[in-house]
Amino acid sequence: MCPFCYIGKRKFEKALAQLPDQDNIQVVWKSYQLAPDMVTDPNLNIHQYLAEHKGMSVNAAKALNDQVTQLAAEVGLVYNFDQSVVANSFHAHRFTHFAKQYDKQLEAEEKLFQAYFTEGKNIDDYATLVQLGTEIGLDAELLHLALTNGSYADDVRSDIYEAQQIGVRGVPFFVIDRKYAVSGAQESATFQQALEKAYAEWSDH
Repeated sequence: MCPFCYIGKRKFEKALAQLPDQDNIQVVWKSYQLAPDMVTDPNLNIHQYLAEHKGMSVNAAKALNDQVTQLAAEVGLVYNFDQSVVANSFHAHRFTHFAKQYDKQLEAEEKLFQAYFTEGKNIDDYATLVQLGTEIGLDAELLHLALTNGSYADDVRSDIYEAQQIGVRGVPFFVIDRKYAVSGAQESATFQQALEKAYAEWSDH
């Protein structure tokens, strides 16, 4: 849901691609909700939601989103905020934990970002999540069952609690080898330096 997380993902991936030992680096996505009380409303425009949430005019909110759209374009992403569906992300996070069990978490995250920011899909809708899951090779029946019976809710809450315990107040937030933190959608060089330092220390042990 955070537009800077998708941008940060691209910048992190660019840095990761520069590392000769990238096959020895495991990336794990953790759940976090900036707006846990958000109520899904397909009829509400994302500009209107931001305006109400931040106490600004709709025009000012749209101007902010236009700026973010430009930042996204600079890393090759297409944001269509006019189509974005205001949706609570809790079930989408459950979906990523389901995908993690089948080593498909990275693909699931990419699908969710694309669905929300580019394709204007409702990521709180079970049918949408099942469709995204099947597109990355997950079993539709098992995924639908997991969504409907509340599976992985505790995993999401555990991730959020863990983030709060280490002082995370915003996203994106990257923790490397539980030692170094990079906050925000930093430039790829910043990620690369942190990755190289952490990897060098890890490989010395």
